[in-house]
Amino acid sequence: MVFKRRDPRPLWKILVEVFWPRGGWGRAFEYVKHRVRRLPDTPQKISRGIWAGVFTTFTPFYMLHFVVAALIARVMRGNILAALMATFFGNPLTYVPIGVISLNTGHFLLGSRPAEQFDESLIAKFTGAGHDLWHNFKAIFTPAKADWQHLHIFYDEVFFPYMVGGIIPGVVAATICYYLSVPLISAYQNRRRKALRAKLDQLKNSAEKDG
Repeated sequence: MVFKRRDPRPLWKILVEVFWPRGGWGRAFEYVKHRVRRLPDTPQKISRGIWAGVFTTFTPFYMLHFVVAALIARVMRGNILAALMATFFGNPLTYVPIGVISLNTGHFLLGSRPAEQFDESLIAKFTGAGHDLWHNFKAIFTPAKADWQHLHIFYDEVFFPYMVGGIIPGVVAATICYYLSVPLISAYQNRRRKALRAKLDQLKNSAEKDG
């Protein structure tokens, strides 16, 4: 069976838009903000969802951010859709500072020495972990023996410090976003209700005049 891509654009253009959406990140942010404000829920529940999404971006579970954000939002009784959209806080423009802050904070709390950011040593740890994952996957189907050495190094020196160090800045950033979003969403919903009420009154008055 042959599967055809529905998107007619070249693959490189699709990849470019992952890092730079059409219209830029500013327009993408405005769209997400607009969608969050229009969610049919209380400002507090929406803001708890935002808290969960923003906090999740400070965790090293990059391929599972939607899952983690949804689980945290569920535990907090927040809006899950708001949590998913709030993971937009982590994007190619913010992941570098988030990673630097989380790694350095984690090494500080653990009393270990952080590697120089983005030098050959750090890149080698990512590369080594990826090599071990691929090698161990192939080892399932071949006589080769699994090797976990580089993954152990990656866990001890990158993943675990990142996970520990992301908690404090994640809580701070998420809490700031929560307290900013509650009054903004409340004001937007109140303004929208007033506009809707005025429109209904206008239609009612028009109907009475026609009657």
